Amino acid sequence: MSIKFYFSPYSSAVRTHWALEELGIPYEGVRMDLKAGDQKKPEFLKLNPNGKVPTLVDDGVPYFESAAINIYLGEKYGVAKGLWPKAGTQAHGRAMSWTVWAAASLLNAGTRVMINTSPEVPDEQKNAAQGESARKEFEGLLDLLDAELKDKPYVTGDSFTLADALLAADLWWYQMGVVPSLARWPHIQAWTGRCMERPAFKRISTG
Repeated sequence: MSIKFYFSPYSSAVRTHWALEELGIPYEGVRMDLKAGDQKKPEFLKLNPNGKVPTLVDDGVPYFESAAINIYLGEKYGVAKGLWPKAGTQAHGRAMSWTVWAAASLLNAGTRVMINTSPEVPDEQKNAAQGESARKEFEGLLDLLDAELKDKPYVTGDSFTLADALLAADLWWYQMGVVPSLARWPHIQAWTGRCMERPAFKRISTG
């Protein structure tokens, strides 16, 4: 088997897990116990010196960072399957834009919300003002995405792509702590509903 996928449930690896299931390509999943420190073992650090999941090995070559992995999978396997736009098209540019937006802008704000509000973070490490500022920024970013989805079913147009999978995986995860309800954003709510009805998501969402 040429693809090996190192993952942990309920992490950013969900983005790549969903993509692999959508593509329907053979892969070996290696579940990592992060609490036990699997990601810090020497054999894993040889693949990903960052010591994080997801990590994907394809034909012996390791890749890391979930957004980069998904773009790689889309470029190599997704175009022929209609799950990633062809390079040089407007749809391709939009898929790239929203993928990076999720991995940079949305993740940055969401992480700052969690750091400053999560009950799992010690109170002395939290800053209420920064948490509130990050929440407003996060909600403003969702306003942008909601407006983008007002007149189209998916972020690049009429067809679901791996950009939708990555973004919807993030929204699924954010609802566990950052934004419990999407009712304020009806177009996002409808879009996530469409995405999460897909068999590929149902296969991986139970962990």
